[in-house]
Amino acid sequence: MKTDSLFSPFQLKSLNLKNRIVMAPMTRSFSPDGVPTDDVAVYYTKRAAGEVGLILSEGTVIDRPASSNDRNIPHFYGEKALAGWQNVINNVHSAGGSMGPQIWHMGVMDNHYSGWLPDAPFEGPSGLNRPGSENGQAMTDSDIADTITAFGKAAYHAKQLGFDCIEIHGAHGYLIDQFFWEKTNLRSDVYGGRSLPERSRFALEVIKEIRRQVGDDFALIIRLSQWKPADYNNKLAQTPQEMEAWLNPMAEAGVDIFHCSQRRFWEPEFEGSDLNFAGWAKKITGKPTITVGSVGLTGEFLAAFQGESSQPSSLDELLRRFDRGDFDLVAVGRPLLADPEWVQKIRDNRTGELKGFRKEALAELI
Repeated sequence: MKTDSLFSPFQLKSLNLKNRIVMAPMTRSFSPDGVPTDDVAVYYTKRAAGEVGLILSEGTVIDRPASSNDRNIPHFYGEKALAGWQNVINNVHSAGGSMGPQIWHMGVMDNHYSGWLPDAPFEGPSGLNRPGSENGQAMTDSDIADTITAFGKAAYHAKQLGFDCIEIHGAHGYLIDQFFWEKTNLRSDVYGGRSLPERSRFALEVIKEIRRQVGDDFALIIRLSQWKPADYNNKLAQTPQEMEAWLNPMAEAGVDIFHCSQRRFWEPEFEGSDLNFAGWAKKITGKPTITVGSVGLTGEFLAAFQGESSQPSSLDELLRRFDRGDFDLVAVGRPLLADPEWVQKIRDNRTGELKGFRKEALAELI
């Protein structure tokens, strides 16, 4: 494989990346009571030393009483947690890396298998985490206002700690995505509505508040997905025109990069074109995009939780689309979770040394 193009630099505002490979956010649950440990810092620093262009952290939750359903998910608030993140970014920078936290509110969730529950009920647009499943409460106007403020504070702290960018988690059925989806947003006020642009108001207000807190020169990414854990075939935007009406207001509100989550990056988003989600997002908005979804491995991420192993796979199709200009950055998940030297092996064409992925890798920080 001729991978030279993936190793060209990328600059945008506060980002100055040595290559186009991004470590995708992957929940690890190794932060007791929300505080990232030294082991977490070592885990990310290994990827920085392994020449990852941009590390995006696992989802780290904002300061809301029920923003998380797991006591070991990291927080991005509070003195101890922020000190833990300071240790992470200092070490990542010392190893020559760039990093941004993924800022998260889970919204309405299923109860965690451990039995742990937050101190307040889960919250979301309508108390639903999927159609027909109510396990929380509908947010009041003051809940929404406080949540928007909490997103902004987390972004402010990210910049103050010295991170290189920030990513908003707006995908995969979590809070922002629960507002996007008509099946979990049944509101009749200004945060609901029949159309996707109407249901995007909450996301737009979060983006604007974050931009207000970090200024114009700090790179802001948002991760989006059409699919939902409750419906893999869902499409929030059914047509390119609907996608335009969804994405362009976010670009105007302050998003610099769209991180477009798919289960398989090679699948076309709409009939009549082989462009994937990231390809369409770039075509529509003119903004840089990140593609993601089963890069470098057979099988897809969700199947790993059911015990499915994956083997290394060719990057030829990814490179064809990248070289065509469909997207600007490539997010890699499981290969980097299992092997901190994956980027170097790809760069040096050491394909015989690439590792597969086993479910057991989820249970340890390698």
